[in-house]
Amino acid sequence: MTFDRTLRCKWAALLVGVTLFVNCLASAAEFQPTAQDRFVPKEAKAEVIWNDGDFTEGPTVTAYGDILFSDIGNRIMRFEPKSGEVSVWRKNSGKTNGLMFDQQGRLIACEGAAGGNRRISITGQDGKVRTLARSWQGKRFNSPNDLAIDSAGRVYFTDPRYGGDEPREIPFEGVFRVDPDGTVTLVTRDLQKPNGILVSIDGKHLFVADNNPGKNRHLVSFAITKGGKLAGKKILFDFGTGRGIDGMTLDRDGNIYATAGSGAAAGIYVFNPEGKHLAMIPTPGDPTNCVFGIGRDAGTLYITAAGPKPTEKGQERRYALYRVRLKSGGHHIFPKAK
Repeated sequence: MTFDRTLRCKWAALLVGVTLFVNCLASAAEFQPTAQDRFVPKEAKAEVIWNDGDFTEGPTVTAYGDILFSDIGNRIMRFEPKSGEVSVWRKNSGKTNGLMFDQQGRLIACEGAAGGNRRISITGQDGKVRTLARSWQGKRFNSPNDLAIDSAGRVYFTDPRYGGDEPREIPFEGVFRVDPDGTVTLVTRDLQKPNGILVSIDGKHLFVADNNPGKNRHLVSFAITKGGKLAGKKILFDFGTGRGIDGMTLDRDGNIYATAGSGAAAGIYVFNPEGKHLAMIPTPGDPTNCVFGIGRDAGTLYITAAGPKPTEKGQERRYALYRVRLKSGGHHIFPKAK
């Protein structure tokens, strides 16, 4: 009698635990905006600017308000808002992905694998390109993907491998830091496949997308300790079985704009630094990255994403650059807001 009752209690507890676990997984993938009207005008709609890319990524803004973005077919493009023209800014880019200007106005770029240079490059204001870092402990990077720069000029970057058959020298996919003197430090390997990355405005936190199809699809936060090391990993959001986060940007208040989702769920997911759900901006194609403009364009979010569906059968779907007018503006370390 006692044994039977104990067994029933154990089974009941197990069922309750399983139910809670399943409910947790189900709710984790549900994004519920709590401040949509505060961020997104009712009439807001992503507008196609250009739709002839192989794979668009890594947008950043120049001191003149132009938008540079990677077309990973091996070129960097430039969009000039004043003229509306899109042109090739650099050919043979080394398979650049993430792009960002540092405080001195130099372009820092993640150059990937699949025939790319597998390095972090830096382009001076004289236009000359050199290597900032290409290896850690003598081992070549997997495929530098995205980057963020803190107030001390230290470059944090993610190093996953999504494609390319080059031999791997680093057996894990980590987050690294390059100091101004060129020293490369591993700051964490506690992620499966790190992708988009941001440094908080106050420099106290690092936000990273852990985007491993079929496994982790998390928005993660780390505390940045003295000396630029990381501690206190927190999962702010779990996309469950949906498409996880690719690239991200910050608005002037430190909120996170993350490109994620596929199909009807494709768009920009807006979180506050603690992971609270704020708003969602749909995109016609699966988004890859985003950045805010400056000046008169300060409230415009530029988005790289798959283009609209082909209009004809057999037509190849191209990648695009979009823009949408929002109610906030972006945070930029360069050029500094006046």
